[in-house]
Amino acid sequence: MESPRVGVVRESMLHRPLLIKPTLGKTKSRGLSCPGSDFVYGTATTVHDGGVPEAISNWQTHTMSTRHRTAERDFIALNREGVKSGLVTAKELHQYRATHDIRRQPATREAFRRSAPPRITTDASFGVSNRPSTPISELMEYKYAQRWLEEQQARDRVLRAHHHKKAQLGRIQDTRTTLLRKSLPLPEAPSMWKLPRFQQVGPALDTFRDPEARKKAMIAHHSESASRRGILGQGTYTVD
Repeated sequence: MESPRVGVVRESMLHRPLLIKPTLGKTKSRGLSCPGSDFVYGTATTVHDGGVPEAISNWQTHTMSTRHRTAERDFIALNREGVKSGLVTAKELHQYRATHDIRRQPATREAFRRSAPPRITTDASFGVSNRPSTPISELMEYKYAQRWLEEQQARDRVLRAHHHKKAQLGRIQDTRTTLLRKSLPLPEAPSMWKLPRFQQVGPALDTFRDPEARKKAMIAHHSESASRRGILGQGTYTVD
């Protein structure tokens, strides 16, 4: 049941998809006309052979035809000859290919036979070879575990020998006494110049708790200043 139309119904209304109205309960038509019920879709199959009798009596073989074939240009040979002539840039090789022509030889049946892979012998076998069978006697006697245990013990002995040798050849840690013995005496730096009236003036601040603490700090500083860098002897140790 199609929706009623008002006015003139033109033929284009039945072919243009935008003008076609959908029918109730059916899909919308695309405006294409289909052939009748006696039309057969598809392509006709034409067989020109004579069936099994003709195939048995006369076997047709295809032969390679080299007629009506133009030989292709051999660009590899052209580039090789161009390089032999001393041409190395792309522009020179392009000009050489434009002025020279080398064609490839047409393919023949003998060439295909030469390029074919060699035939496989009748006694050749394909696939992956099986792994050797596991000796049951060694499994029953627990030889694999014993072998692994012996390897681990040998490796442990080698590691212990290496650590023992390394401990014997190790370097002894330096102490303050050894550092003082290895230290080099530093040249005495000249004292800074002061005005005569300020040479006898003492420091303005005294940060030590008592004179005894000041004395101990000065003695410690004096004992280590010989092995330290810097003008005041407060740098790093001077060790060779």
